[in-house]
Amino acid sequence: MASFNLSLSDPSAFILTGIPGLQAAHIWISIPFSMFYIIILLGNFTVLFVVGKEQTLHKPMYLLLCMLALTDISTSSSVIPKALCIFWFNLKSITVGGCLMQMFFLHAASVMHSAVLVTMAFDRYVAICNPLSYATILTNTRIAKLGLVGLIRAVVFILPLPLLLSRQPFCANRIIPHTYCDHMAVVKMSCGDTTVSRLYGLVIAVVVNGLDLMLIALSYGLIIRAALRISSKRAHQKALNTCTAHICVILTSYTPSLFSSLTHRFGQGIAPHVHIILANLYFLIPPMLNPIIYGVKTKELRDKVGKYICRK
Repeated sequence: MASFNLSLSDPSAFILTGIPGLQAAHIWISIPFSMFYIIILLGNFTVLFVVGKEQTLHKPMYLLLCMLALTDISTSSSVIPKALCIFWFNLKSITVGGCLMQMFFLHAASVMHSAVLVTMAFDRYVAICNPLSYATILTNTRIAKLGLVGLIRAVVFILPLPLLLSRQPFCANRIIPHTYCDHMAVVKMSCGDTTVSRLYGLVIAVVVNGLDLMLIALSYGLIIRAALRISSKRAHQKALNTCTAHICVILTSYTPSLFSSLTHRFGQGIAPHVHIILANLYFLIPPMLNPIIYGVKTKELRDKVGKYICRK
């Protein structure tokens, strides 16, 4: 971190405008934002609490669910509190160092989230294609090691983004038409040569998302092949049902991100506030829905949560 030439105490700052064109409606927009954020915290902390308290849930699948909950909390918490400060108190200023830190945490949490989804796909593959060896292949220790590898990958891949930008001179006009410090939004504030930053950001996006999606697709390709070989229709349906929750989580995680990316690059006729709202949905919808999906689809977790609710 010593290579940052702009510290958190640096008087220079960026201005986050919030949602361009809808500043007058910020208070109203903050209502669903705050409600979603409360649901995110409540749902994910409930998962962490129940899995932590229940010894019977100390299994690879539920450890992965805890990792997913932690990444969901980290991703939303890196963006939503600042957005609410803009909506409620008009606190639009953010130091350059604070902006770079926010950018690092939100992108690192997103990369870690993707790594957890890949590990969950591998977990489902082993459970269906090699069930007799599941307990020996996927132990709690091995899951913890895979989580650590995912965390190291996220830090190593994302840390160069703020480090490269910290060396850039920024223009006098430091108004970012967004609710948070997105990488490309900060790149556009620079008056220097940002070719390396732009290329590195593009490579990371393509390599990380592309590789992770390929691994998930490969896992499910093998799962479908194994399921089709099962002669019993009931066993065939049961095998596929075990993947339902994970497939729903994948769709809720990647769809908003992909849709936002496509509209940002090819939707020149779309109003700026639509782009910003779509980008924020990525930090609201998946973290809110993930604990609900697993709570509904996983009977063992649902029963344990119900036990604590009834006790209260």
